Amino acid sequence: MLAPPSLPGASPLAAANLRFYEALWATSKLVAPERFNTWPLIRSLLPAAARLEIGAGLRPRLPLAGTHFVDLSPAAVACLCAAGGLAVRGEIPALPFADRQFDLVAAFDVIEHVSDDQRAFAELSRVLKDGGRLIISVPLHAHLWTDFDDCVGHARRYDPAELLALLRQNHLVVERSAGFGMMPNNGPLRRWSMYWLLQHRERAMPWYNRLFMPLGMFFQKRLTFTPGLVDTEGRPEIILVCRRQPPAAVG
Repeated sequence: MLAPPSLPGASPLAAANLRFYEALWATSKLVAPERFNTWPLIRSLLPAAARLEIGAGLRPRLPLAGTHFVDLSPAAVACLCAAGGLAVRGEIPALPFADRQFDLVAAFDVIEHVSDDQRAFAELSRVLKDGGRLIISVPLHAHLWTDFDDCVGHARRYDPAELLALLRQNHLVVERSAGFGMMPNNGPLRRWSMYWLLQHRERAMPWYNRLFMPLGMFFQKRLTFTPGLVDTEGRPEIILVCRRQPPAAVG
């Protein structure tokens, strides 16, 4: 398979992510948002008149019909459009939308892949209406870095205090949060999985699509949200629901 064209001005990290995820999505199947443990949360925030999800790939969490999507992968964009989404190619540091356009914006497991995360947070805030909600998930704690982070193209894991500071700088206030993530915790299993995905992709992808992804979906845990920031001690990943407030209202 030929490598997809990079976007003009894309960073080396973005180009590496594009190569990995284009190969992944080109051989994967779309999973409906209703199958994820995030669906009860999403459903509680609907209807949101204007919605955007960034970097969804073929694992969208927002409803497909009527939702705008931005993704690096041509394969993901084509599939999302065919399923009723309004998808375009693009990157989070340069979203192709007007200021204050959306009531709800989602970015699951995306911001840690971006070289300039300050620009990414600024763009997320820019396209949100005042009072609109942002849902993000990010990995936590640099000391929890593993070969999985390298393999999937992470640029960082977040210190909770630094994450909160970034949100405040961009007029975003945490309403609630919960532990999150489907990363395998078993070290040998994780390394074995990454080896096959990287070195023997054509043989590994049928197993991923028919066995490992369905198992991961089956064993998803119900999300339990806490007002404000959940206790982050020992948590490898977190999901946050934030509200955009006018600059004067953010302390």
